[in-house]
Amino acid sequence: MTTTVVVGGSFAGMTAALEIKRKGKDEHKVILIDKSPLFLFIPSLIWIPFKRREMKDISFKKEGILKEKGVDFVHAEALSVDTETQIVKTDKGDFKYDNLVVATGPKVNFDVAPGVAEFSHYVGTPNGAMKLRAALEEFKKNPGPIVIGATQNAGCMGAAYEFLFNVEKWLREQNIRKKVDLYWVTPEDYLGHFGIDGMPMGETMLKTFMKMFNIHYRTQVAVKEVTKDTVILSNGEVLKSSLTQLMPPFIGVDFVRNSPSLTPTANGYIPVEDTYQHKQLKNVWAAGIAVQVDLPFTCKNIPFAAPKTGYPSDETGKIVAENIVRLANGRTDLKHKAWGKIPGLCIMDAGKKEVIIFSNHLFKPRTFAIMIPNVLYDFNKVILEKYFMWKSRKGYAFLP
Repeated sequence: MTTTVVVGGSFAGMTAALEIKRKGKDEHKVILIDKSPLFLFIPSLIWIPFKRREMKDISFKKEGILKEKGVDFVHAEALSVDTETQIVKTDKGDFKYDNLVVATGPKVNFDVAPGVAEFSHYVGTPNGAMKLRAALEEFKKNPGPIVIGATQNAGCMGAAYEFLFNVEKWLREQNIRKKVDLYWVTPEDYLGHFGIDGMPMGETMLKTFMKMFNIHYRTQVAVKEVTKDTVILSNGEVLKSSLTQLMPPFIGVDFVRNSPSLTPTANGYIPVEDTYQHKQLKNVWAAGIAVQVDLPFTCKNIPFAAPKTGYPSDETGKIVAENIVRLANGRTDLKHKAWGKIPGLCIMDAGKKEVIIFSNHLFKPRTFAIMIPNVLYDFNKVILEKYFMWKSRKGYAFLP
């Protein structure tokens, strides 16, 4: 029996673990290690501050479904791995593996600029989303300027855009929109770059949205410092802010950084081939955010990164599972698909409106790419959430 240890239990880790077991059956023992007992549908965190969702609506305990599908779940924090002895060390013991899948997700680098950790909010975690909910309730009592955006080296632009337009909608619902100067700040070369070098008509569409909703914006800027009531930009501009929400950059987690034998990159990611097999360690794999992704473009003035969203994470989890099972069966024809060749598929919420983004490749060159605005209602975003939660609760990782 081949033993695969999967470290990380979000989109990529859950998918990889379930698919290895489904395809490998009794020939494969799969152990998933994660410090959280819950699976969380992260894209819906943007709705938590506005009370459109509660945490129970977008999360569930994963141990039951993993057990039902034959995957062993270990609720523990993975500390490091020794790739020579092939042992993963956790705070609840050591685990021996034949194959290791690193699907650890990100660590958020709040130290990207002074004051980001202390004075800005972050919607990308349950705790951060709930703190924003409380902050918005306080904000209603004494409205002022709001600054929303992404810092230098950030890659998760989409979620920040979503939060921006949801805040704008919320301000109108609270009848305080006229009292609030709303600012968007981004390191992107232009509006709608998204870290994928844009989409056809994307910049024009977003400029139209910014004008329509009276949102001031600054592109090609870094965050120099955040204080209690200001955001200081790299161009010297000082923006007054009563509430600040920024998306800092992602870096590799401590598990990877504490494992030098994984030969991580400087930012803590795993160097892999387009099979998601480690470039040097043939029984080590990476999926999702843990993968090192090289940019196919050069940033003009301020550095920023490529997005690592749920869809590519799900896809790389499937590719890793397929290749591990193929090798175990004596096959050498591994499945290849570089990160940039994965289709771009995203539904960006815009405050009970949405923009459907689809392309045949995440990165250029592409033969098909389109952005479709839906100004009536964000029902596609809601349907996607319901579908993914359903398939995840059922353990149907093989579905698209």
